[in-house]
Amino acid sequence: MRTLLALISVLAPALSPASPIPIPADASWHMQLDGKLQTPDRQVYDIDLYDTPTQTITALKGGGRIVICYFSAGTWEDWRSDAASYPQEALGNELADWPGERWLDHRREDVRQLLAKRLDLAAAKGCDGVDPDNVDGYSNDNGLDLTEEQQIDFNRWLAEQARSRNMNVGLKNAVELLPVLGEHFDFAINESCYRYKECDGYDHMRSQGKAIFIAEYRTFNDNLCSKAATSGFRLQYFKRSLKTVGIPCD
Repeated sequence: MRTLLALISVLAPALSPASPIPIPADASWHMQLDGKLQTPDRQVYDIDLYDTPTQTITALKGGGRIVICYFSAGTWEDWRSDAASYPQEALGNELADWPGERWLDHRREDVRQLLAKRLDLAAAKGCDGVDPDNVDGYSNDNGLDLTEEQQIDFNRWLAEQARSRNMNVGLKNAVELLPVLGEHFDFAINESCYRYKECDGYDHMRSQGKAIFIAEYRTFNDNLCSKAATSGFRLQYFKRSLKTVGIPCD
């Protein structure tokens, strides 16, 4: 018995699940969530979980890319293949300017089980990480009476679920929650933090060596590029449709 236990002890590290590939803080990146996938020479790809075939993800990883898979964690989308699985009682208000999308009651156990299946899909497809979107429903007109405390609980749950599947997990926007959530996420993706004057909220996360990817939907601006470089952020300019290749600062 002692010999068997000793052998298990020796083999345990080798048998434990591999850690996800870390995302370098200075990585170049490509984000495209719609249209025929473009393949610029970038290190990190943030692409749609449902619309991207497994073979595409495999090919990207074979070419040395780190693949992050996007899905909406905080909203229901009527065009997704699992849309009919969500109970009507779990759906809140529609999102302005986004037809067919409604806020989702992430407090419900049945909703979390369905979202866990999305994470299972990401792991099965070989995603190195996930980009769960719309994780700030509490601060929007959601129609579900979501609170900040409930949002924090949900976001922590998401992070734990992703990491338990050996995937990196990014915090999308929700800058005001960083003081309590920053330790739980491996990288951040932000949309328009310079426009909303909230980029300074990432200073601590950046000091930990984590990647901060910032998307701006405006004309290229050298001054913002200089600010981002000084802060160690990876800033890039995109069209809001996210169908084409963005323009990075460098």
